[in-house]
Amino acid sequence: MSLLTIRNLTVRFATATGSFTAVDGVDLSVNRGEVLAIVGESGSGKSVSMLAVMGLLPDTATVTADQMTYDGQDILAMTPAQRRKLIGREITMIFQEPVASLNPSFTVGFQIEEVLRLNLGLSGKAARNRALELFRAVGIPEPEEKLKAYPHQMSGGQCQRVMIAIAIASNPRLLIADEPTTALDVTIQKQILDLLMSLQEDYGMGLILITHDMGVVAETADRVVVQYKGRKMEEAEVLDLFENPQSPYTRALLAALPEHATGDRLPTVSDFFDKEAVR
Repeated sequence: MSLLTIRNLTVRFATATGSFTAVDGVDLSVNRGEVLAIVGESGSGKSVSMLAVMGLLPDTATVTADQMTYDGQDILAMTPAQRRKLIGREITMIFQEPVASLNPSFTVGFQIEEVLRLNLGLSGKAARNRALELFRAVGIPEPEEKLKAYPHQMSGGQCQRVMIAIAIASNPRLLIADEPTTALDVTIQKQILDLLMSLQEDYGMGLILITHDMGVVAETADRVVVQYKGRKMEEAEVLDLFENPQSPYTRALLAALPEHATGDRLPTVSDFFDKEAVR
């Protein structure tokens, strides 16, 4: 049985000019211990799909699906109280901007201990010891001192490690990482990806990795879902996707990689996809 199964997910937003469909009939599933990458350019519905699973979309969003189950449990049929017990405990998410995701008014130690108190019932010394253990697990130097720091006193890479520590605090079975290396330099990006893959293997989690970086996909994923304008274009094992892409859009994504550039201009998806799509 799949850990998470989604069938015909549609997300629409009410706007001043009418309804806008951000996700249109997407299917996907992920198993325990598997890394599923969701790729596509900005605006393809990658993040919105997962925010729908987490129940974090605004009131202007309407979410429908033929099936949205976690470990056999119907997520859409859950009461808010039942969903709160699941989200943040068994299903957790790392958001795109670590500094913006952390509350600037509280120390990072307070924020991770709050998660431990709410999800695991830990407090006092037990919560502090667990927070220190998590900071060490994600490679934060001088964890005792860093617990006292505010987000603005830490680097972007350290803030991302704090977000990862918060996400794994309750030993989740499914972790969603939404562009976890955004705004980080190349060296820190590799460190964060290596950390995520190590934790995924150690904890046996299912991992959904949202990205537009095909290099990251090649290095980390078991399976890949390709999205474009809210729709799923293709799903394949990672080696099959790179060796024999079936969708014109997937072929355009791969053709637009910088290493395929010739001359003075970098290729773009529209150079390939629009031409092939109208044939």
